[in-house]
Amino acid sequence: MSIASEFKEFAMKGNVVDLAVGVIIGAAFGKIVSSLVGDVIMPPLGEIIGGVNFSDMAAHLGKDPSGKDVLLKYGAFLQAIFDFLIIAFVLFMAIKGINRLKKPPPAAPPPAAPARSEVLLEEIRDLLAKRG
Repeated sequence: MSIASEFKEFAMKGNVVDLAVGVIIGAAFGKIVSSLVGDVIMPPLGEIIGGVNFSDMAAHLGKDPSGKDVLLKYGAFLQAIFDFLIIAFVLFMAIKGINRLKKPPPAAPPPAAPARSEVLLEEIRDLLAKRG
């Protein structure tokens, strides 16, 4: 089998296509969450804390050889942490909902009752064992 035909067979499997769709939706969802955190959550949180703009939070480390400021932008890092926490929580809730929708595997049927002739034979055996 040639490499091209193997790759075609691999790419056409359902799992690969599902994964590709998931990655594309995940990227779009990430942009939505980043906007939610950066534009909706962080500004009011900054106001509550005391008029702080998280995206501007940085520590000055010095200057590079061209004279530009070297900054440690920990505010952007905090926003990335909030992004991650929101995405993780939403994924947790989605997976929890999906798992709830899945039907539990069918319970094993109870063992069938022995036939009437077997029950009678067992009773006869037990009576003979008591006698002898």
